[in-house]
Amino acid sequence: MIIHLLTEKPQRFGEIKRAMHPISQKVLTEQLRELEATNIVTRDVFEERVLNVTYSLSALGKTLSPVLDAIYNWGETNLPLDGQSS
Repeated sequence: MIIHLLTEKPQRFGEIKRAMHPISQKVLTEQLRELEATNIVTRDVFEERVLNVTYSLSALGKTLSPVLDAIYNWGETNLPLDGQSS
C-alpha cells in the first residue's frame, strides 16, 4: 500500500500514516526503512524552518507500478465482491 500511495506523489510520514490508518507509527517506520534499504523508496530531508521529510518512489520503485496495476486488475476480474462466490 505504501508503494501505491507513493505512485501518486511524494508524501510526508503523517500523510502516509493517515492513509494507512490504523497502522502504528512503529510498523510504518519499519516498513519505510525496509523499502528505503532495498532502494524502492527514497527519503528526502529538507532542512527548512521545520524539518521536512518526504518519501517518494525511487527509479526502481517506479518500475513496480505496472506490476501493482496488473495485480489490481487481476483482483477486480477474478475475486468476488461482498463475499459472493464465483
